[in-house]
Amino acid sequence: MQGDLKPLFPLDEFYSEEGRPLPPVSLVAGSDVPLPYGALLVGDHDMTPTLEAFHGETIEIRVIERKLSADSLARIVVLLLEDSGKPVEFGAIIIHLDLFPPEARDRILEGHMPLGTILATYHVNHLSCPRGFIRVQSDSVMEEALSLSGRCMLYGRRNVLLTPQNEILAEIVEILPP
Repeated sequence: MQGDLKPLFPLDEFYSEEGRPLPPVSLVAGSDVPLPYGALLVGDHDMTPTLEAFHGETIEIRVIERKLSADSLARIVVLLLEDSGKPVEFGAIIIHLDLFPPEARDRILEGHMPLGTILATYHVNHLSCPRGFIRVQSDSVMEEALSLSGRCMLYGRRNVLLTPQNEILAEIVEILPP
């Protein structure tokens, strides 16, 4: 975990553009992330297949907000269980599109599949490298996305997906519901 890590990046960029204050957040050691969060967050695995295995259901995505530039896509998303519609992750991501094969890039831009599903489907070789773990008090954006009835403490991680050549495919903040 790095001391200069921006714990809510890239979500903080969306909030800054909207003039929205960041919710209270702190970095925590992986060993301090309680179960079941720790089992889901701590490790160098992708979240989509991890959440699918944990919940026994396929994951789909709902894009809340997106910003497209020449070579990247930034978005705020919620991952949902396909059958029940239950939200299982809230987050934000910057995806560096130029590092993906054309077919995978097209699926990313469509916004219907989680990135983890696209990585597996198109066999995009990558490493998942968590940079830090967070404890964050929910705010109205998170509460609406995760169907929460009020403020609560949530856990998540800052993750970076790298190519085998150490190029950044994506930077992510992943926050789980209680």
